[in-house]
Amino acid sequence: MSADRREFLQLIGTGTAISVLPASSWSQQLLATPTSNQVSTEPNLQIKALVFDAYGTLFDVYSVAALGEQLFPGHGKELSQVWRTNQLQYTWLRSLMGHYEDFEKVTADALVFACKRLSLDLSAAKRAQLMDAYNKLDTFPEVKDALKALSRVPLAILSNGSPKMLQAAVKSSGLEGVLSKVISVDEVKIYKPSPKVYQLAVDHLKVKSRGEIGFVSSNGWDAIGAASFGLTTFWINRADAPMEELGLKPAKILHKLTDLVDVVKRS
Repeated sequence: MSADRREFLQLIGTGTAISVLPASSWSQQLLATPTSNQVSTEPNLQIKALVFDAYGTLFDVYSVAALGEQLFPGHGKELSQVWRTNQLQYTWLRSLMGHYEDFEKVTADALVFACKRLSLDLSAAKRAQLMDAYNKLDTFPEVKDALKALSRVPLAILSNGSPKMLQAAVKSSGLEGVLSKVISVDEVKIYKPSPKVYQLAVDHLKVKSRGEIGFVSSNGWDAIGAASFGLTTFWINRADAPMEELGLKPAKILHKLTDLVDVVKRS
């Protein structure tokens, strides 16, 4: 494995890596937006709705490692990491190429590649088990308490996930009734961090100003993409990862979702 590849895998494990192509290419083609690049480092105190990323923010994408370990002893953690790495790579590459496939297809393709990369024998039965597990991901421990405390404003998901996958994950986690909207990129057939995705939050929530929508993500590149679009962004930096060097910052960096409660209370 090359040094560049190892570095990328280390970065993606923290949820911060954004590119497999030069940074300038990604920032120009995926983060391009007509809004100003000057984003406030202080939260907009008129938050009228909160929109959450799903995978990595509400749902722990690495919780599939337990099943991976059962199916491939000694390889569960590594499989979950390589799977996630290529899942994200494929969303970015497909967006750049203009060849959209929904997140279920992307996730399945990334799983097949990950098993090939690790020389694991992925039978049809094991593939089905792992894909089903992705529909039943664990939530992070503080998620339910945080959403309950934040429920005075409308709460929504804005995710790369396909509608089918998101519905399954929300149902499995017991979050039905907590969220007013579950919004999928499938509506615009392109993945984050395209501005077209973040526009979906404005369209669905009918909020007059972009800055009145609080966007919450544990993926640094996602928080920056939303900030570039003009949403008030909160980066849940659970891993204490460094910020991406893209000339943009989230409004606030927090360590867990419950930290958001006090920030929003002041609005």
